[in-house]
Amino acid sequence: MKGIFDIAVKAFNVESIRKRLLYTFFILGIFMLGGLVPVPGLDGAKFTELVRQWGQLGSIMDLVSGGGLYRATIFAMGISPYINASIIIQLLQVVIPALDDLSKEGEAGRKKITRITRYSAIGLALGQACLFCYSTRSAMISTLPTWLNAMIVILSFTAGTCLVVWLGEKINDKGIGNGVSLIIFAGIVTRLPDMAKTLYAKSVDVATSFENQAVGVVVGILLFVGVTLIAVGIIVFVLYVQNAERRLTVQYSKKTIGRSQRGGNKDYIPLKVNQSGVMPVIFAMSILAVPSMIVTFFFSAKANEDGTVANWFAKAFTGSAYYYIVYVLLIIGFTFFYSAIQFHPIEIANNINKNGGAISGIRAGKPTSDYISRVAFRLNWADAFFLILVCIVPTVVGIFTGLQNVWFAGTSVLILTGVANDLIVQVEGELEVRNPKGFLDDIALLKGRR
Repeated sequence: MKGIFDIAVKAFNVESIRKRLLYTFFILGIFMLGGLVPVPGLDGAKFTELVRQWGQLGSIMDLVSGGGLYRATIFAMGISPYINASIIIQLLQVVIPALDDLSKEGEAGRKKITRITRYSAIGLALGQACLFCYSTRSAMISTLPTWLNAMIVILSFTAGTCLVVWLGEKINDKGIGNGVSLIIFAGIVTRLPDMAKTLYAKSVDVATSFENQAVGVVVGILLFVGVTLIAVGIIVFVLYVQNAERRLTVQYSKKTIGRSQRGGNKDYIPLKVNQSGVMPVIFAMSILAVPSMIVTFFFSAKANEDGTVANWFAKAFTGSAYYYIVYVLLIIGFTFFYSAIQFHPIEIANNINKNGGAISGIRAGKPTSDYISRVAFRLNWADAFFLILVCIVPTVVGIFTGLQNVWFAGTSVLILTGVANDLIVQVEGELEVRNPKGFLDDIALLKGRR
C-alpha cells in the first residue's frame, strides 16, 4: 500500500503525467454524470422491474454500466457493445486473412481495425437497443405515439453507448490510456458502496432473526467479518496469480564486433499464468446467458408457465447444477481457445533464433516452438482452474450466506485487479522514462550495498 501511495505522489509531481491523470479523472467524472441522465419516454421504476427479471445477464450489464441499466439512464448499455465488437473482430482475424493482414501493418493497420471495431460497435448497439426496447415495451410512457416513443428510446440507448466509446477513446488519446478498461473499472467501483450496504443490511437481518439478541449480534458480526475476509483473500489471491509468470531462460550467443565481443548474456521470456485474463469468463457467461435472454426477450409471460419447453430451458440454464457444469467446461474450453488465437509459439521461437538465442537444453527451430507450446499448455490448465476457483467461490459464499451477486464475484475482481495492476505498471513505466536519473541512482545504490 505504501508503494502504491509513493507511486501516486511521484506521478503527481511530474507535470505531464499529472495532466494526463487529471484529464482521465475529468472524463470518468463525465461518465459518472451521464449515468444519472434518464432515458426519455421510459417509466424508470417499471423498466428496472423488467430488467431485474433478466437475472444474471442484467446484473452483469448493470455492473459494467455503473448502475446505469437498473436506473434506466442513457448509459444503460455502457461499453458492452464495444467490448462485444472488439471480441468479434479479434476472433474474425483468425478466419479472415484481410483482417489478419491489417493487424500486421503496424500503426496504420491498427487504426483501420479500430475504425472497423467502432462502426461494428455502433451496429451492435443499435441492435441491442432494439432488443431492449422490445423486451421492455410495457415500460414505455403512452403520452407519445408508440413508434415515436420507441425511436426515442432506441436512439437514446445507442447515442449513450457511442458517447461512452468516445469518452474511452479520449482517455486513450489524451489521458493515461486503457480508456475502455478504466470506464469498466469506474462502473464497478461506483457500485462498491451499495454492495457494502447490502452486506451490512444482510448482517443486520441475520442478527435480528435470532431470539437471543446476543447470539444474533455475534452471528451478524461474524457474517460481515467473514465475508469481508473472504473478499480480501480472493483479491490477494487474484493479484498474486495475475502477477505470476513462468520464466523461460534464454542464453544469447556472443557476437564479435571489431575487436570487442558483445552479447553472451542470459535473459528470460515471461509467460503469464493468467494469460487469457477475464475473457474466458466473459465468453462463458455470454453463451450461458443466451437461452434465458431469448426466453425473456421473445416469449411472453403466458408462454413461460410451468411445463412449457421455454420455461424448462430457462430454468435449466439459470443457477441449476447443469448450469455450473456447463459453466466450468466452457471456461476451460475458452481458456485454451483464447490462448490459441493470442499466443504464437512459432513466432517466439523465430524471434529467439533471429537474435542468436536458445533455450537451455532445447535445439533451435521446431523443438523450441514445441517446448514453448508444452509449457503454455500446462499454464492454460493452471489458468483455467484459477478462473474456475475465482468464479465458483463467490457463488458458494452467496448460496450459504443468502447474498445475491456478491461484489467480489469472479468477473468483478478480475477486472478491478487487472485494470488497477496495469495502471500501476503503466505509471511506473512513465516515471522511469521521464526520470531516468533517479532510476539509475536506485540501481547504483543497490550495487553499492552489495
